[in-house]
Amino acid sequence: MPQKFIVVTGGVLSGIGKGIFSASLARILKDSGIDVNILKIDPYLNVDAGTMNPNQHGEVFVTDDGYEADLDLGHYERFLGINVSRKNNITAGQIYFSVIQRERDGRYLGSTVQIVPHVTSEIKDRIKLMDGELLVIEIGGTVGDIEGEVFLEAVRELAFEVGRENFHFVHVTYVPYLRTTNEFKTKPTQQSVQLLRKIGIHPDTIIVRTEMPIDANSLFKVALFSGVPKNRVINLPDVSNVYEVPVVLHSLNLHNLISEKLDLDIKDNFSWSYPKSFELLKIGIVGKYLGTDDAYKSIIESVYLSGAQKPVIVDAQELEDMTDEQVKDYLDGFDALIIPGGFGRRGIEGKIKAIKYARENKKPILGICLGMQLMAIEFARNVGGYEGANSTEFDPNTPYPVVNMMESQKEILKLGGTMRLGAQKTNVLENTLLSKIYGNQLVIYERHRHRYEVDAESFSDIFKLPGNEGYKLTISAKSDFVEAVELEDHPFFLGVQYHPEYKSKVGTPHPIFKWLVNIAGGKK
Repeated sequence: MPQKFIVVTGGVLSGIGKGIFSASLARILKDSGIDVNILKIDPYLNVDAGTMNPNQHGEVFVTDDGYEADLDLGHYERFLGINVSRKNNITAGQIYFSVIQRERDGRYLGSTVQIVPHVTSEIKDRIKLMDGELLVIEIGGTVGDIEGEVFLEAVRELAFEVGRENFHFVHVTYVPYLRTTNEFKTKPTQQSVQLLRKIGIHPDTIIVRTEMPIDANSLFKVALFSGVPKNRVINLPDVSNVYEVPVVLHSLNLHNLISEKLDLDIKDNFSWSYPKSFELLKIGIVGKYLGTDDAYKSIIESVYLSGAQKPVIVDAQELEDMTDEQVKDYLDGFDALIIPGGFGRRGIEGKIKAIKYARENKKPILGICLGMQLMAIEFARNVGGYEGANSTEFDPNTPYPVVNMMESQKEILKLGGTMRLGAQKTNVLENTLLSKIYGNQLVIYERHRHRYEVDAESFSDIFKLPGNEGYKLTISAKSDFVEAVELEDHPFFLGVQYHPEYKSKVGTPHPIFKWLVNIAGGKK
């Protein structure tokens, strides 16, 4: 049986939920007994997302195999309950880089290298490498974006080559509601479909995204001017909980509509358990990327999947200008704090103030990556007496470099893809909070993204080691580096060098977040 393909394109606006839709669709088809794989195509010229600004593009999601990806791969993992890899993401940068390398190697045998057939062939070859009975392909951006045209041409060609009967094109588009005239305006959607048809792609299904349910007449207009049957023009209004989307799509019979078109043999075993009620806990993410909530997407979703309401982003830079008393007055209203990862010195002193407050006031706090490093710096300054202690990332001339660049990183000049990345073996120490969180599992594999490390050897007097008792930071996990620190006389003061948020799935949030939420809610 030939491989089948679903291609998801976007119209009118970006950011309308193509990633959530694609992940949800893949989930209901997976639960229908189909061997589903999923691929995100990003038309930007970056080779990967590693050097992109979180304020503009959202978080960088890291896979087990050390690939720095678009945040949609996080949606795929959480919804499908799988671990994806670098194969599940294609960028324009990767494609052009490969084509140019082939040209330099003389592999085109003197041909003039062109968009068609050389670039489109490279894209098609990458798609053909993907496993699975059914491949869901999400093409980023919107129809009409100049950088996305080559990918649309490539999938059009592939549909022609393998047979149009093996392809199902889904166009996810936005229909705005004009409050001045109290009506939905379908013209932008009509125009985006016309752009698709000019390229040679005729959508089989149109998903109409709206803020509230749309009227039947507006849906009929979309169907009429798009040439798509009425039963395949489906409204998907906003929902309060994104994890409802698979349930909504299943109730709309989308899996059957697609299986009929692609001649798939499906068994409806839809099973989707997701959090529906949430503790009214106020959990603060003390962050520095405030341009979009997507900058901390996996952390937010990990808290949410652990049964707490959406956390609040706290501006770390605002805390810098506050006195300790003002910081206390402000943060007393939170049930727990999270200090996330990040780069650069902006907001660092505000994060350190939040850590000091949480340590002294027994407020549950989780430090992730940079957050753990700042926990060590705060402790060195305010307990160990190392005035001016810092990371060489922020102060190369600090007299006390509690955090320093890893030796393996010091000779590296390039930024992209050069950090310590992906799943790394970590040893958890016995009789620690961390060992309890992992159910006494002492060897774990967690995803990393860093180039600095805590120097516990040079500042051994502030760390609790055998024969070094007292009020110290306990090292609770190690590899070749310090992987976790905690405080014994604190309800939850835990810092980890890795990123537990990347491994949360629907139904199985990472246990570190589950413990944090339970402690914040007054549970043991």
